Amino acid sequence: MDRKRELRRHMLSRLRQLPAAEKRVCDRQIAGYLYQWTPWKQARAIAITVARETEVDTAPIIEQAWREGKKVGVPKCDPAAKTMTFRRIVSFAQLEEAYAGLLEPIEEQTTAMDREEFDLIIVPGVCFAKNGFRIGYGGGYYDRYLPGAAAVTAALAYSFQVVDDIPAEEHDVPVEFIITDKGVIRCER
Repeated sequence: MDRKRELRRHMLSRLRQLPAAEKRVCDRQIAGYLYQWTPWKQARAIAITVARETEVDTAPIIEQAWREGKKVGVPKCDPAAKTMTFRRIVSFAQLEEAYAGLLEPIEEQTTAMDREEFDLIIVPGVCFAKNGFRIGYGGGYYDRYLPGAAAVTAALAYSFQVVDDIPAEEHDVPVEFIITDKGVIRCER
């Protein structure tokens, strides 16, 4: 746990130091690789978070999904139970600031999406290993949500966020792919 905590702290610090201009270039490169990737092209419904400022910008990705006629599900967290559900959004106006400063769907304006509806789940994180294990923000929401999901799982990351190894625990669920500014990594276990 100490190594995970240290890796999370180190990577968050590095993310905060990424110059804005460099971040914009990398965000565009990552999105470019994503749009050319077969699972993206074939997906009819995607699950994705609305990024925080240090994460790969997902707003243009969500807009591209809408342009391509894809359904977009965004998570709604229940901090008491440490669980989440996904709700379909068709506009950024359907979001409100909620748990931990995240933008989440307004329940009255959105409809629930079942896990089985998704063809692609884009999983957030702070740090990723080449085998697909990740360090998130410490809530374990995705580790509880992903078991049993049939969708392809992927993460969006700057290449420096990908490291050789991350300590994994029994309940950790790895992603299958990592899309970086240098290309798509198929995670091998």
